[in-house]
Amino acid sequence: MKAVIELRDVRLAYGAHVVLNGITFSVHRGETLCVLGGSGVGKSTILKLILCLESMDSGSVTVLGHDLCSAGRSEIFKVRQRMGMVFQGSALFDSLPIFDNVAFALFEHTDLPLETIRERVREALAFVDLDFERVGEMLPSELSGGMKKRVAIARAIVHQPEILLFDEPTSGLDPITTRKIDTLIVKLRQELGVSSIVVTHDTQSACRIANRVALLQAGDIIFMGTPQQMLAAENPYIREYLE
Repeated sequence: MKAVIELRDVRLAYGAHVVLNGITFSVHRGETLCVLGGSGVGKSTILKLILCLESMDSGSVTVLGHDLCSAGRSEIFKVRQRMGMVFQGSALFDSLPIFDNVAFALFEHTDLPLETIRERVREALAFVDLDFERVGEMLPSELSGGMKKRVAIARAIVHQPEILLFDEPTSGLDPITTRKIDTLIVKLRQELGVSSIVVTHDTQSACRIANRVALLQAGDIIFMGTPQQMLAAENPYIREYLE
């Protein structure tokens, strides 16, 4: 399978604090990689590097064939347009109705006519099992936590990206809603063929959605493999983390 994201020997430190200590991995087309690890080990930093929101000390990040270390602003912008991001807190615009939240990127970065945008938003909301007629004019404050997360996913896919990045997509959700979000992430891979990186603390969720998992400890990837391989691993830290 062709790699759509590649990190090679990426190193990043804040003063004496080493965040990433030469990590290397790739994500293949149509694959979901879950990144696990305790707080402060650099999981979300990886997403920031892929989005060029953070600068590394050394190494390389290649996304969709573009070396982001040497890319200019216009090239980085074009690569970002081929990605979607689902933030931990959903990051919806509180003062905008759901239609405008989901359509934001289409209004800002395309010249599509309003009717086409409305149809794209309708399709994106339907994909995450939300009714456009019901929620389109509602404000985020009127939605449950699970509905907000689904709106955030709809916003991330409305421009039909090739890559999706998720930062703790099930954080703060109850087990039933968590399973619904997990099902959506699998659906995105199976029906839309997107490649995803999912940063999460939830090992049960990771085992449900991931093709492969990466476990970080003290700036290093100490395990990379399938969920089944992780569950069978005898490494003491992995056993402690899982238990």
